Amino acid sequence: MQKENFFQGVISEMKKTSWPTGKEVGRDTAIVVLTVLFFILFFYAVDLGITELIKLIN
Repeated sequence: MQKENFFQGVISEMKKTSWPTGKEVGRDTAIVVLTVLFFILFFYAVDLGITELIKLIN
């Protein structure tokens, strides 16, 4: 009995959800990928800089 009420509530709430369009999903995915790539390159450059700094100290 309670399971039926639960699933009816879930279905009711899912109908109220506004889902993103394909265009929005593509745009947001591109933003995430570009942000991740930026931070990969940034931290790679920082790592190289610290490595060279340590080599100079030694």
